[in-house]
Amino acid sequence: MVHKIEFKDRNNIISCYLPEGSVPDKNATAELHQMTALEETLARLTAVPDFFQGDKQRIEKIILTPDFHKGSGIPIGTVMMTKGFAVPQAMGNDINCGMRFYTTDLSEEQIQEKLPELTKKLRHIFFEGGRQIPMTGRQRQALLRYGLEGVLETSNDGKKIGLWRYYQSEIQEKWLNRTVFRGSLKADDTEGLEDFIGDYGQLAYDDQIGTIGGGNHFMEVQRVAEIYDGQTANAWNIKKGAVVVMIHAGSLTIGHHSGLLNRKICQDIYPTGVAHPENKIYLIPEACAVSDAWNRFRSTSGNAANFGFANRLFLGFMIQDVFTSVLGACDMELLYDAPHNYIWKKQIDGEEYYIHRKGACCAGGCEEMEGTEFAYYGEPVMIPGSMGSSSYLLRGLGNSGSLWSASHGAGRKKSRGDAIKGNDEAFNRFMKKFHVITPIDPARTDLKGRADILKKWEESIRAEAPYAYKDIDEVIAVHTTHNMAAPVARMEPIFTVKS
Repeated sequence: MVHKIEFKDRNNIISCYLPEGSVPDKNATAELHQMTALEETLARLTAVPDFFQGDKQRIEKIILTPDFHKGSGIPIGTVMMTKGFAVPQAMGNDINCGMRFYTTDLSEEQIQEKLPELTKKLRHIFFEGGRQIPMTGRQRQALLRYGLEGVLETSNDGKKIGLWRYYQSEIQEKWLNRTVFRGSLKADDTEGLEDFIGDYGQLAYDDQIGTIGGGNHFMEVQRVAEIYDGQTANAWNIKKGAVVVMIHAGSLTIGHHSGLLNRKICQDIYPTGVAHPENKIYLIPEACAVSDAWNRFRSTSGNAANFGFANRLFLGFMIQDVFTSVLGACDMELLYDAPHNYIWKKQIDGEEYYIHRKGACCAGGCEEMEGTEFAYYGEPVMIPGSMGSSSYLLRGLGNSGSLWSASHGAGRKKSRGDAIKGNDEAFNRFMKKFHVITPIDPARTDLKGRADILKKWEESIRAEAPYAYKDIDEVIAVHTTHNMAAPVARMEPIFTVKS
């Protein structure tokens, strides 16, 4: 059983989709209440002449997805639709953190037979400097300004060195249509990113591209355990027992840079003499008087989003390189790549709105996917469980009541600090049946006397263990009952790579 709670917070009627019997987390609810003070900021700024263009600025709707929990300033699982303005913090600092999903022609038996070799190769390429992704400054600039289309245009600069040998232009051009925004958001500038771009014509390596990131980010190899929708699964090349790859990663320090810059842009245009928001959450108007600021905001957000798309692309090449070198040539086919931290422009009845998603997936239905290869099925929605538990692939149903959105995961029920404490029996059961690959190999003989390093390693695993998260099956049931998204398949992990 599942339910939907509707409650009023200030002037906002908020729909909260939750598993039956659960209640919104107190800390997350308090954070949400702090966020809705945007209404007060909006009222103050509306009284300032020429700050807004017209008088139609408003928060149209807020919904909370089933994985709703405390974030940083704005809760994770918050979806907000506004008119006339945007709220940069409502997409978080890890701009275009998202999911990328591949099907393969591999079997679980092939993976299990070579798991020790795969583990060694994975640790080398992900954590020990084995990535081999040289780029020219021209490529980095094209990546940041034009996303995956920019990578396509400049791909020959890579000269097939390192992971560039897996880049096939005709395939990547086709896969742009399986990526939200075609993986390409036009940015007018690359403000503050000159050092990252580097020498225009020289091939060089950096420490950013091809990085998973910390926290709950991961690369997971999974087995398709169950099929619920055979027609859609067949169209998407999802077969029971087959191996698939799920990547959850974002924009790293590029996103952090853009998030800080966006906040500064908002603060710089804030009218003199008007009280600044106590909640430290700023908005930016889409108005002629501050068009330069708006363009800077869209540009710097685009830089980070474009980097996030490219980062997941190369993480895909990294796992392909591991499979190829250990198992031989294999097919990896992209199903979909989608952000869960961004701001979407949407036209409704001839008017434009902004849908902010922080820790929430887009879940468009057939109408929203018209003109794409997903028009007959709905948008692919990837919802991972906690590390070691099931993950789900669904198809979006285009539910306007839930703002065309779905969860981006199971959602925490324990803070990382609480998850680290206790639960010894549950943790030991988890570790016996689950294979996780991290920068530290606890089996190394030279680490047997390093209790400090092993303790830190164990705490990082405990923080993301299944008992720290909500039950993924119950979270998926909410989506089904409220017609947010329909399950296509359930996957179980074979192994997970995480920092």
